[in-house]
Amino acid sequence: MPELSPEILAKYEPVIGLELHAQLLTDTKAFCSCKAGYSDIPNATVCPICLGHPGTLPVVNRRHVEMAVLLGLATKCSIRPISAFARKNYFYPDLSKGYQITQFNDPICYEGSVTIEMEEGLMKEIGITRIHIEEDAGKSLHDIDIDTLVDFNRAGMPLLEIVSEPDLRSASEAYRYMVTMRQLVRYLGVCDGNLEEGSLRCDANVSVRLRGNSAFGTKTEIKNLNSFRNVEKAIAYEIERHIALIESGGQVQQVTMQWDASSQCTKEMRSKEQAHDYRYFQEPDLGYVRVNQEMIEMQQSHLPELPLAMKLRLQDQYGIPGYDAGILIEDKQLALFFENTCAELAIQNNERYKFVSNWILTEILKILSDKKIGISQAENIQPRGIAEIVDLFADEKISSKIAKEVFAEYLQSGISPVDYVAEKGLLQISDRTEIERIVLSALEGEEDNIAKYRSGKNNLLGYFISKVMKSSGGKANPRLVNELLTHYLQ
Repeated sequence: MPELSPEILAKYEPVIGLELHAQLLTDTKAFCSCKAGYSDIPNATVCPICLGHPGTLPVVNRRHVEMAVLLGLATKCSIRPISAFARKNYFYPDLSKGYQITQFNDPICYEGSVTIEMEEGLMKEIGITRIHIEEDAGKSLHDIDIDTLVDFNRAGMPLLEIVSEPDLRSASEAYRYMVTMRQLVRYLGVCDGNLEEGSLRCDANVSVRLRGNSAFGTKTEIKNLNSFRNVEKAIAYEIERHIALIESGGQVQQVTMQWDASSQCTKEMRSKEQAHDYRYFQEPDLGYVRVNQEMIEMQQSHLPELPLAMKLRLQDQYGIPGYDAGILIEDKQLALFFENTCAELAIQNNERYKFVSNWILTEILKILSDKKIGISQAENIQPRGIAEIVDLFADEKISSKIAKEVFAEYLQSGISPVDYVAEKGLLQISDRTEIERIVLSALEGEEDNIAKYRSGKNNLLGYFISKVMKSSGGKANPRLVNELLTHYLQ
């Protein structure tokens, strides 16, 4: 594909809509009593209903409906009191029934919106066309030497399909929207949002039009994008492909594409299906879904504080930067850990809240990343222990170096940081007179180096600091050491 100039790219406006498929955290499948979830043994969690054997009858999973209502409320959707199921007919080896149970004309949730944060303080509202209930298909395994095999464990798994309005105008906006929706389903507890395992999947509809035009261009669909970066890269590539095609005098064809991560380009899969290709008709074996006001009020009571609202509150309540708050809210449990730690502090002020945030974002996240666990699984890290370390440091009773030593011991033995510092005699020397004595002693016999420092070799300050800290056994208050050395070296 030829490289396009910024001027040519600027002539066109991308129009993007995303379809997200969220696999739900119910105990059982959508229309049968088989256990929902993954199994290492292929075809172990199946039954005649989810395999579509003749004479079997599906039954609606109530939790499936409740989770749809909960997500609909969180995205400001209207909830349809009566909606129907439909059969979506198509052939594929992993669809044993020959059709998928879904919703078509009357989805349970419709006309909603979600707010995404593009940059610090810059918000954009993205419309939600619909959220509907459906079941998943099985999984085809193509990378086995003997043949293509099918695992039906995933068949019948409960899904919610979330269809956005074509309100996204760049690959980066699509990326932010998907990140926001993943946070949302995780906060609601309806989906674990694991893209690698396929519990959250994304299809993107992409078109371009000349800026100022209101009519949509011809769209292509990119199927089964399995990571945030692949979503962004695939959409960016497809936008440029459309523009290059139009600029060369060609026409965009409405086809289904796939992203080839190895070659970093999109490739055509098949011609794009239309609704009539699927021969939709109302599912004859299921009645209507009826959502009454009692169910809506019950799910409304289960709505937690949502990610963006929590981020803005953390910034306002604790005075931490948006960057810090954004990382903390990526995991709801991490944000709660931050708040619980702040509640344990001896003194409540923004300076100490920032120390807590710093400690979590550096020391704690490193451990969690190395162990590939969440904060709720790190049983040896508790808010009280971290608050004690922060208080000791903020009160200038220990240095940052000693704080890390204390943290390491706390992780290993679980001892109270306050008790450990007292037991090992690690309290920092903050008496100005005592530190002044140590500084003057360290400067004795250093006339040559002092002269070099005063002549412009400022890097010698680190040498003097190191000497003072060694003389004090690492206990001297670094701030006072730096202040006094600067004074006597002038």
